[in-house]
Amino acid sequence: MQIEVLLFAGLKDRAGVSRLSVEVPDGATVSDAITAAGTATPTNWDVPTAIMCAVNEEYQERDFVLSDGDELALIPPVSGGMGAERNEYVEVTGEPLDSMAIAEHVRADSDGAIVIFEGVTRDHNDGRHVEYLEYEAYQPMAENKIRELFGEMRARYEIDRTAVAHRVGRVDIGEKSMVVAVSAAHRRPAFEAALYFVDRLKEVVPIWKKEYFEGGEVWINDTPG
Repeated sequence: MQIEVLLFAGLKDRAGVSRLSVEVPDGATVSDAITAAGTATPTNWDVPTAIMCAVNEEYQERDFVLSDGDELALIPPVSGGMGAERNEYVEVTGEPLDSMAIAEHVRADSDGAIVIFEGVTRDHNDGRHVEYLEYEAYQPMAENKIRELFGEMRARYEIDRTAVAHRVGRVDIGEKSMVVAVSAAHRRPAFEAALYFVDRLKEVVPIWKKEYFEGGEVWINDTPG
């Protein structure tokens, strides 16, 4: 069988490629394909254990059995279009973010509260002077996972509309990397839902952040190896 393997962030840097095709026998698992990927590039690299795996944009365990033509994404720990529902908006873009335009997607006469959260690049981190950030995303899956988080938010909080935009590429100091907008009839669920989203995004959405600072660069939350 032929399996397409996608690599991101620090994994991509260590392997020297972002995509490769590996051949595995019928009945091969995700673990088998990972082993094949680790030996299929000119650069010697080890696949860390602390990664998540997605097959055709859905998270799977390493014993999941693959089929010919599957797309396997190896996803290191993550750093931070219109949805199917009319009250959801998702955008992953290389363009600057307009908070007010994004907030318009959640505005409704039935809602008394709109909460907007802006994630902004700061000029320092861990004692280093930061020059800029660079974001990378597994875009189709990132957008799908954001929509899944919208569902989690609705199950926990009495909210109405949700909108999220996230940057990819270079984001300079003072620029917005993410905007989250949530509307609700009352302020408390809107605040709590926005906070919940920001925390969960760092756990399950495949978007990575590389920090460029004076004297070096590093993928945030990268797995050593």
